[in-house]
Amino acid sequence: MVYLAAGVHPRFFCCQARRNMNQKLLKLENLLRFHMIYRQLHSLDQRRVLAQRKHRFSAASPVWAAQPYAWPWQTDVLLGAALSQYRLLVTKKEKRPWKSQLSSTKSKKEVEVWIGMTVEELARAMEKDIDCVYEGLLNTAIDIDSLEADSHLDEVWIKEVIKKAGMKLKWSKLKQDKVRENKDAVRRQQSDPALLIPRPPVVTIMGHVDHGKTTLLDKLRKTQVAAMEAGGITQHIGAFLVSLPSGEKITFLDTPGHAAFSSMRARGARVTDIVVLVVAADDGVMKQTIESIQHARDAQVPIVLAINKCDKAKADPERVKKELLAYDVVCEDYGGDVQAVHVSALTGENLMALAEATTALAEMLELKADPSGPVEGTVIESFTDKGRGPVTTAIIQRGTLRKGSILVAGKSWAKVRLMFDENGKIVNEASPSMPVGIIGWRDLPSAGDEILEVESEARAREVIDWRKFEREQEKNKDDLKIIEQKRKEHQEAYQKIREKFGTLLWKERSFMKYLERKEQKSLRLKERTERDSSILPVVIKGDVDGSVEAILDIMDTYDASHECELELVHFGVGDISENDVNFAEAFHGIIYGFNVNVSKAIQQSAAKKGVKIKLHKIIYRLIEDLQEELSNRIPCIVEEQPIGEASVLATFSITEGKTKIPVAGCRVQKGQLEKQKKFKLMRNGHVIWKGSLTSLKHHKDDISIIKTGMECGLSLDEENIEFKVGDEIICYEEKEVLVKTSWNPGF
Repeated sequence: MVYLAAGVHPRFFCCQARRNMNQKLLKLENLLRFHMIYRQLHSLDQRRVLAQRKHRFSAASPVWAAQPYAWPWQTDVLLGAALSQYRLLVTKKEKRPWKSQLSSTKSKKEVEVWIGMTVEELARAMEKDIDCVYEGLLNTAIDIDSLEADSHLDEVWIKEVIKKAGMKLKWSKLKQDKVRENKDAVRRQQSDPALLIPRPPVVTIMGHVDHGKTTLLDKLRKTQVAAMEAGGITQHIGAFLVSLPSGEKITFLDTPGHAAFSSMRARGARVTDIVVLVVAADDGVMKQTIESIQHARDAQVPIVLAINKCDKAKADPERVKKELLAYDVVCEDYGGDVQAVHVSALTGENLMALAEATTALAEMLELKADPSGPVEGTVIESFTDKGRGPVTTAIIQRGTLRKGSILVAGKSWAKVRLMFDENGKIVNEASPSMPVGIIGWRDLPSAGDEILEVESEARAREVIDWRKFEREQEKNKDDLKIIEQKRKEHQEAYQKIREKFGTLLWKERSFMKYLERKEQKSLRLKERTERDSSILPVVIKGDVDGSVEAILDIMDTYDASHECELELVHFGVGDISENDVNFAEAFHGIIYGFNVNVSKAIQQSAAKKGVKIKLHKIIYRLIEDLQEELSNRIPCIVEEQPIGEASVLATFSITEGKTKIPVAGCRVQKGQLEKQKKFKLMRNGHVIWKGSLTSLKHHKDDISIIKTGMECGLSLDEENIEFKVGDEIICYEEKEVLVKTSWNPGF
């Protein structure tokens, strides 16, 4: 803990301890070796001395030169060298600084590196241990605690490690195993004009909510769709193939007119050939009318104007045409090219005229498609069915879809098991411009995804794998940007800490850091408590992908995070599951379900875990409920509610003991004065004092309430306040008032 407080990393001591141990073992080995040599030489020297003595005192000594000790100077040299080495090893102190393992490399080795390589990859390229990389990053701004073997390193840190290792740097252009061939599926080239055949037009009904779009379709196909819509509002795109009495067919898309479904209207415009703009004759041009015009213009789609509700008494079709001039929608009556048909969806008046105008425009557009070759289409809607799994509603734009076809859409693929039309009737094939339900998807694709047919399941998996890889690469790039930003922030924070504690001794620095950590811990606890009370985590589940998309689009408009934070924990398509309840429990959130069901078992589980489940069938009811929950999380404000007002008519003082107490003679003008409530003294519109009364008298009697028109005398709980004639005394009470969120979703 002392080392950590001093700012030294533990990994440094692991490497240092290992190195010190090796040095001590080597030193011990050398000492033992030289000690043995010293003893041998010492023994040799002793024998030489004895031999010299014998030679000196014995006259009959043999010739000395023949003995092994004939050259005593050699022994002296060896003995002196050994003694000096022994003395050096015993008394030697480490004067030179410790050299790292990284700098011990004599020859400069060339290391091939690349951007974003990991710690493990760098160590492998250097042919070193991972600890050597950590060692090279010691005493730098990088946080070694956060580094793992698979952590990516920035360019600056790679250079730092290579530099400390005494090696050469060589940048690799691309890492070979990262390069992958593009395996995505794409639309085929334009077909031969000789293969094209006429196809039915795809017509999208657009307009403001409640202007009669669904009722108009209801009359055209003689069903009762409008009666089944929740609240009379189309909640998602409906795709229908309508056969006219003339034998011609038109594919209609009914998009929601509600403000929440802007993205769904845009998707409808992108896959359509003609837009029928429905405007109520008694209501005129509205917000979603303008938005629908913009979607049609962005998609470069021609418009047919249907002025609906012409049977009403307040209907004014000419006003509608004039209002549309401001948005560059010029009807034929005013010299433009937009056909305008006066209809009544309720009575069926002129509906055939509208259909004829649509088919006439389709003939002018010469709509054709190639029914052969791989299928191309667009997902209009997607949802999960209990018995059938993931299901999509799609418009076929090219080719002919048959049972057994292999399709890819977004990050999902399918082998078509079953197809059905808008009435649920099973169909064997779907030609261009035909809306069809498709069963057989492995996962649920998103609404708006492009559908492409591929030759085999293996090819479908290859396409999906490539798309997932591509998405992962994009995510990695985004992650690297975030890591770089975090690194810069950490470096700046580290620099500030060094500047702050740089002049202190390590004991003082450790103590100061301890105090800071203690203070931050209490602050974090306080912040967490406040944050938990001002945050609303939600789980969103919807019947179809488009509905969930619309709800999330509305949540994206949330701009009142300063009041209460709105946190999306999880979202998905399908009925509410145990997993959703677990998510909500973990985050203390609420589950919102739109057009979905929840089983009794799930309800009981949620009740045990204290999780709220709120189900809705109309989208604006769900948003209103969400607004109410947000408002409940906002702290209440305290408001002062006046109970009575009195004016000061005279001032005097009374003596209690040795103290003079100022008293005001007042008359109650409004309401009543209650002694137990709070009071404030107003002078020239400014508050002079706030507090409570010490006495309230009528004549000589102490009373608790004085009503309108009565006179009284009163004194305050502060003796230094002087009354003046004309002052106002207001009696009030404080009440907590609920605050409504300022978020306005637009409807």
